Amino acid sequence: MTEDKQPWLTIVGIGEDGWDGLNAEAKQAIASADILFGGARHLAHVPEGAAARVAWPSPMASAVQEILTTHRGQGSVVVLASGDPMLYGVGVTLTRDLSPSEFRVIPQVSAFSLACARMGWPAAETTLVSLVSRPMEQLHRHLSPGQRLVVYSEDGATPKRVAQWLTSEGYGSSFLNVFESLGGAAENHRESLAKEWSTERCDDLNLIAFICVADAGVTSFSPVSGLPEEAFATDGQLTKREVRAATLARLAPLPGQRLWDVGAGSGTIGIEWMRAHPSCSCIAFEARQDRVRNIQTNVQRLGVPALKVVMGTAPDSFEGLAAPDAIFIGGGLTAERLFEECWERLVSGGRLVANAVTIESEARLAALHKTHGGELIRILVARAEPIGGTLVWRHLMPITQWAVVKP
Repeated sequence: MTEDKQPWLTIVGIGEDGWDGLNAEAKQAIASADILFGGARHLAHVPEGAAARVAWPSPMASAVQEILTTHRGQGSVVVLASGDPMLYGVGVTLTRDLSPSEFRVIPQVSAFSLACARMGWPAAETTLVSLVSRPMEQLHRHLSPGQRLVVYSEDGATPKRVAQWLTSEGYGSSFLNVFESLGGAAENHRESLAKEWSTERCDDLNLIAFICVADAGVTSFSPVSGLPEEAFATDGQLTKREVRAATLARLAPLPGQRLWDVGAGSGTIGIEWMRAHPSCSCIAFEARQDRVRNIQTNVQRLGVPALKVVMGTAPDSFEGLAAPDAIFIGGGLTAERLFEECWERLVSGGRLVANAVTIESEARLAALHKTHGGELIRILVARAEPIGGTLVWRHLMPITQWAVVKP
């Protein structure tokens, strides 16, 4: 019987209580390490030993690559990380492509858990957002009255920036709690309404906890598909909300999946796809520069800044891009080889949805349906509008929709 091989990589979570807060397993791993990686703050927490010490450079990507190549399987490597290394930590990056037999993770209590404990909030009902090397605009998709948020700050200036941003977005009545050096001897708590925040800079090690409170008259957007048209910057080229909701239902976004939004216009379909789950991604294809600018405005405004926009004519702009799990064709359906190129690149089991408004594109959908099957749907929408003192039905253009799953 062979002895189990010990993992070459150990990732140790360490809190602001330092060495004294570590359990025996973590202390033993550090004491027996051949090389020890960590931030200068983390390394200062542990006593000197035989291990060579390497402080993270900035940016730290080169050191991560060094660990995964030069040091992989070569002696005992220990990486120190804040709190729980698998919660927005370096542990996620290091272990992504490793076999579980190659590493072990020894977590500490995360700053998120400590913040929930201080606030008396149920962790399962609290949303965590990291602003460390991430844009502020991602907060948009979480802004709704009563939503509990814990925000990891990038540095000491982040609380003021968040306070100013919340105020500008109509959430200045939210009460901010800023915890500095959480869990350590120097822990400090600051609090203020966002619109009254006056502290220029906090300790660099801080996080923000608050419940979203909207100012009077502020409109909050639901995560459910079918946002109102006025939510988007547009030149009029957008899928109307009733049709958009029906289209997203057919596209059926699932966590971790990628959409290609072909002929994106104002980007409405791709944006709502990404709002369905934080791990959803989208590539939007749009040929016109003015519409690309509108998409870029909308992704910031609606909290999905990671949406990728490719400016160019489809299908010429498809080359070299990762295959999609779903494709929406909102324009250009009659262009030469557009459907064929989309169908070829779509993964097996992927969904394709195409909407048509012209007779020519409708005929194209009918021919494709005859060849590939799927479902053809006619969507008719009428909205009541006033004329004088009465209401009449104003019909939108009818939409023919084809939805099909690739075998």
